[in-house]
Amino acid sequence: MANIKSAEKRIRTTRNRTAINKSRKSEIKTYIKKFDLAVDNGNFDEAKELLKIIDKKLKKAACRNVVHKNAAARRVSVLTKRLNRKMSEAV
Repeated sequence: MANIKSAEKRIRTTRNRTAINKSRKSEIKTYIKKFDLAVDNGNFDEAKELLKIIDKKLKKAACRNVVHKNAAARRVSVLTKRLNRKMSEAV
């Protein structure tokens, strides 16, 4: 346990930031699950809207150092490819 006041504050701050980051990551994962469900069911309009939201959330998370910038870009790319592949198969 920390004895110095500044170290105690850093522990509290880290605990709070970890909780916030965890909720942001969880929110992104939830949107990705909804996106996957929409793509599997053939709701491509809904999937496109969800992809926009996911893109925005991931970029925001990358700016705030919750996820790495390249990881955010990779996830958006993979999801976009999945949507495009399913849409071309449906046609």
